[in-house]
Amino acid sequence: MRLTVFGATGAVGQEIVRQAAGAGHEVTAVVRDPARLPEGLRAGDLHGVVPLDDTAAVRGAVAGRDAVLSGLGSRGRRAGDVAERLTGRVLEAMEAEGVRRLLVVSAAPVGPEPADDPLLDRAARRVIGAVLKEVYADLARMEAALAASDTDWTSVRPPKLTNGPLTGRYRTVTGGTPRSGRSIARADVAHAMLALIDEPGAVRQGVGVAY
Repeated sequence: MRLTVFGATGAVGQEIVRQAAGAGHEVTAVVRDPARLPEGLRAGDLHGVVPLDDTAAVRGAVAGRDAVLSGLGSRGRRAGDVAERLTGRVLEAMEAEGVRRLLVVSAAPVGPEPADDPLLDRAARRVIGAVLKEVYADLARMEAALAASDTDWTSVRPPKLTNGPLTGRYRTVTGGTPRSGRSIARADVAHAMLALIDEPGAVRQGVGVAY
């Protein structure tokens, strides 16, 4: 497949690029700062690198693609409108070029709570939600923009992210959140995103992922 990856300098984005290229896909990266892209990715895995602030180049990077994947988002607690604003640029480029399939990274607290989640998990979620309130609000606005768009989007919603190895073994819940889902490695989030590209049941849905 021909894929475009936004946020390829981020931890999830780098995993998407590595795994996609390793599977033989043609990958183009769109990044905020091309200088931050690891040399190994730039030289060995990418069809091209495009700066996010070059509107014409971004449109060219998504034109004719089979799917677009995004790891864009805040790198800290004070998110502002990072995910909403940058994903808005992605949507503009895709809609201008008539490209439909989009997968993005969101977060588990943006989705519904499992009805049978233990009390301890519910309490922990409240604490984390208070600490990362701005981040989750930004992601919720991003998801609202997705829902208002004409794209065939999927929002992948992980809990706490770790730097663990790729396992390929995790739970997914379309339209919901795995019970007691407390963590998942960034590598497995990338794996899930790639696996969901051709999943019709995930189109215009949030998908919870966790161990």
